[in-house]
Amino acid sequence: MDKPLDLRHFSFCENPYPSLINQEEQFWLNPLRDKSYTGFHIPEEKNKEYTERMLDAKARFERFAPWFLKEFPESFQSVGRIQSPLTEIATFKSTYEKNTALSVPGRFFLKQDNVLPVAGSIKARGGFHSILCIIEQILAKHTGHSPHEDYSCYSELVGDEYKQIFSRYQLVVSSTGNLGLSIGTLAPCFGLKTYVFMSNDAKQWKKDLLRSIGTKVIEVDGDYGKAVLDGREFAGQHEDTFFIDDEKSEELFWGYSVAALELQEQLIENKQIIDETHPLFVYLPCGVGGAPGGIATGLELLFGKNVHCFFGEPVSVPCALLGISSGLYENIATTDIGLKNETIADGLAVARFSELVGPIVSPFLAGCYTLKDETCLSFLSPLYESEAIFMEPSSFASLAGPYLFTKNETLNKYLAWHGLEEHRENIVHVLWGTGGNLVPERERKFFLNS
Repeated sequence: MDKPLDLRHFSFCENPYPSLINQEEQFWLNPLRDKSYTGFHIPEEKNKEYTERMLDAKARFERFAPWFLKEFPESFQSVGRIQSPLTEIATFKSTYEKNTALSVPGRFFLKQDNVLPVAGSIKARGGFHSILCIIEQILAKHTGHSPHEDYSCYSELVGDEYKQIFSRYQLVVSSTGNLGLSIGTLAPCFGLKTYVFMSNDAKQWKKDLLRSIGTKVIEVDGDYGKAVLDGREFAGQHEDTFFIDDEKSEELFWGYSVAALELQEQLIENKQIIDETHPLFVYLPCGVGGAPGGIATGLELLFGKNVHCFFGEPVSVPCALLGISSGLYENIATTDIGLKNETIADGLAVARFSELVGPIVSPFLAGCYTLKDETCLSFLSPLYESEAIFMEPSSFASLAGPYLFTKNETLNKYLAWHGLEEHRENIVHVLWGTGGNLVPERERKFFLNS
């Protein structure tokens, strides 16, 4: 850590630093989010640019939908689109609150990225989008194909001629698990030689699955940061090699943002209004920050002041809370304050926040919260028993959010700050799932019995 912590902004909220060091659960409200603004925290010129980037990513997914449908016909109920269901979990809410005597106002929905087609995690949209950008780049170079043409007539993309072109290239990514699964599952389908550098936090079954489909897995003796450094170095030493950088990739970021458009449509389908009297509270598990950052930015573009996004992290690796509250973003790591990256939520085991995401989300992010592993696991069985939904432990950083928010009057404080007290019963809580669909049965039983 090269700079001291910037504590100027803690006049509204408590200084989170002592609780971070002591690995205590906390719910930190972002004082940089100005309650007085009337529309969007994103400047007008950036609002236009960001909206165009989000819509461009959506269009790219639409162009490739025929290819996805042909390549993975059994995976899609959405005509080749990378989409997940929005499920109301009223039974879970009522059962859990009855058992804990802790009541949270509003309606509960689960955004089930744990069952996203092909890759089964929140990382699918960003990971797939970054690959599609690379495929379009290669096609433009070798065939003159315009990236804005309709791919419905390009089913031969899976043919031998095109795969021979794609096989000249290598793709490298570093991951704690789910991004590696996303990239490592899809890229070989195009014929790209794929290398996934996996940190020591990654689950063995994820490494085994990738190897079973022909992806090269490089096990790194170190954390996520070391995996990124090794992957970046490897890619730089080889020609015709693309490195997908989870710390600062715009292609990943805008691929994730498309989920906001999807959620908007699903809320309309559920006849759920979002406005000043019906606020949208979204809880997003956070690792390096790319996925939750992209989604939160997309939601800010669509809903402005009526959406309130919160990032959930393990107490042992709260890189977003540390980076945003200090004002240092990627220039400070959780290891700098003596924390160890030890958590059952392997997808969130990242010590340093994204240098791309931090400056974008800090003006409008509503807050961050931290939780212990046992808190994450305490939601796993209740959700499975009440709704028959299984997710990885990382996903439960979202389910825990509303209940941690309600403790210690933090929710009341936030509602008062934003003038929302009289609308508390109209809050729409969206809890974001991250992974789970690909977890082997043996692993599922282990988690459910933990």
